[in-house]
Amino acid sequence: MDEDTQRQAIVETVKRLQESGFNHGSSGNVSCRTSGGMLITPTGANSANLTPSRLVHVGPDGSAVGGVPSSEWHMHEAILRAHPAANAVVHTHADACVALSCLRKPLPPFHYMVAAFGGTDVRCARYEIFGTADLGAAAVEALRDRNACLLANHGMIAIGKTLEAAFQTTVKLETLARQYLMALQGGEPVLLPDEEMARVARRYGNYGTGPLK
Repeated sequence: MDEDTQRQAIVETVKRLQESGFNHGSSGNVSCRTSGGMLITPTGANSANLTPSRLVHVGPDGSAVGGVPSSEWHMHEAILRAHPAANAVVHTHADACVALSCLRKPLPPFHYMVAAFGGTDVRCARYEIFGTADLGAAAVEALRDRNACLLANHGMIAIGKTLEAAFQTTVKLETLARQYLMALQGGEPVLLPDEEMARVARRYGNYGTGPLK
């Protein structure tokens, strides 16, 4: 994908995230790996004011070209560096994910589809203040062998080989987080054992779904 196409795809993704109710105002951010670094949404961006030309190129050394990058650029850079197979990062403040992150709980194997994130749960990263390298380190730790994580008292992260894959992982995580919170209202959900989750993972592998899509 050339850079112009990447820029347009990021703008469209930001719009889809807001239309889906996953981000409001300038919350959340999106990035894509590109030649010599990454493209990331600028600080204060939202679906109403974002254009392809406003996206910021950030180099490996943190140098920015084209404007002021999102305050979370440290986190995006750290994740892309730690996950060479990933080409896109989506960060949102989606309601159910935020609610679960404020409980500082992982998303457990209450449903077989949790296996689609690469393991038996979706971890919740330790709390670190926004816009720092420390938050990036916490996210990298929580994303080990996973394609998504929660950020304590903050939101969620999804990664993918493509921007569309990261978006779809975002949708899946928010849906399952909402369903888990609904299940908790009725009692204590029955969790699937590790051996069953391993069987599910093998089934997913049979049709091309793995830790990083």
